[in-house]
Amino acid sequence: DLFMKCSLMPGAERLIHHLAHHNVPMCIATGSSSADYALKTHSHADLVSLMEFTVRSDDPEVKFGKPDPDIFLVAMRRFKCPPAGPGNCLVLEDAPNGVKAALAARMKCVMVPDPRLKDLPEADLRFEIVGRLFPE
Repeated sequence: DLFMKCSLMPGAERLIHHLAHHNVPMCIATGSSSADYALKTHSHADLVSLMEFTVRSDDPEVKFGKPDPDIFLVAMRRFKCPPAGPGNCLVLEDAPNGVKAALAARMKCVMVPDPRLKDLPEADLRFEIVGRLFPE
């Protein structure tokens, strides 16, 4: 029931629309299973539709979960026009294990932490509130 009430972080919708408007390829690489992902995103279908694809934790190509970089490397290979290398990828991540996974994949990582988190890992950049960049 909690997953059915997942809300967006402040500014997330505007950021996604901005990136889509500028034809920036985007995907979702989530540590959630397909079933949990469906529950979490059921009310955000309009935003999910702007993604090129989604990679979930139960994808057969994903052998290890975050903090292993596997899911991000799988995602990088699936783009219609794959980036030249991991350093050409930008990961927006809200969880410490996701930040560790992105950095282990040698991707650039911006952490957008849940304000309830403590002991945040190092990231290339951290925005406490995405809404400061793209206010609603």
